[in-house]
Amino acid sequence: MADDDYSAQLSWQSQSKDNLKVLMDNLSPAQYDRFEAYRRYALSKQAVRKVIQQSTGQQVSLPVAQIIAGFSKVFVGEIVEKARKVQERRGETGPLSTDHLREAYRMYQNETGRVGAARPLRGKRLFVR
Repeated sequence: MADDDYSAQLSWQSQSKDNLKVLMDNLSPAQYDRFEAYRRYALSKQAVRKVIQQSTGQQVSLPVAQIIAGFSKVFVGEIVEKARKVQERRGETGPLSTDHLREAYRMYQNETGRVGAARPLRGKRLFVR
């Protein structure tokens, strides 16, 4: 039984690699560069752990900080992607501005509902002037 599980896992991994290769082959050079930058970047686990401990007042283990860092990376990626769309819609070029990020965050909140706790911790809000 264990051999079947192992072979199924190997099959799934090879299929995932094939799918990624097909995806990478179809990206434009600009998309490929952005994807590689996204893939290389990682939030510091110790910094994430420190922010969590300051926010909650409790100790967290490194694996928990690693998981939250992963979710945070996805969240930042979604906000940046929406900000790029805002920038494109406005016909602007160059680096993203804080206005693009604010609008992207507002769009994200409208699409997904309230982000974070029901009440902001200690009155902190994201992207506020």
